[in-house]
Amino acid sequence: MKLQISFDLLDLDKALDIGSHVAQYAHVLEIGTILIYHHGINAVKRFKEAFPEKVILADTKIVDRGKEVAELFAQAGADWITVMAGTSPNVIHAATTTAHGLNMKVMLDLIDSNSIGQSAMEAKNLGANALLFHQPYSEQESLMFLDKWDMIKGNTSLPIFVSAKINRTNVDKIISIKPDTIIVGLSITGAENSSAEAQYFSDLVSKL
Repeated sequence: MKLQISFDLLDLDKALDIGSHVAQYAHVLEIGTILIYHHGINAVKRFKEAFPEKVILADTKIVDRGKEVAELFAQAGADWITVMAGTSPNVIHAATTTAHGLNMKVMLDLIDSNSIGQSAMEAKNLGANALLFHQPYSEQESLMFLDKWDMIKGNTSLPIFVSAKINRTNVDKIISIKPDTIIVGLSITGAENSSAEAQYFSDLVSKL
């Protein structure tokens, strides 16, 4: 199991400063959508410059213009981008084909899928390299969405990344379903001692 740390801050300099304390514990550094909206591709460029040895995922949430967006973020230094499962298969295919040609991978975000099981089943043929399973950030901190885990796991051989406002209280339940990667955000980036929190989750997943 791996650890992905998500940076969903508005302040890019602050995000980079936190990154300098926690990057050593992460397999993937995620440039969150809010950070991208506020700073554009510069956020990805700055993270790649600061942490050239790390895998950088840009949470682009592509719903259209898949080819063009993939090209932009590849040029910025992203190693992964995200595409929404609910968009057109043509958009997904355009994004994945372009990304792969530029040595970049694509994660299919299942959050807007009308049929999670069907999306999971079709993802590989559309060129996705992994699946993202989570619930909207604004919803209550419930893990009820995990009830759909078997619908996804049973329909794909792709790696599955799980995000669920993961913290020390609920991480055991997340780990129990055995995702390939857990994504932790504010529990680390918003902690008083972000390095200690990152090490806690890193130690946890490294044993699995």
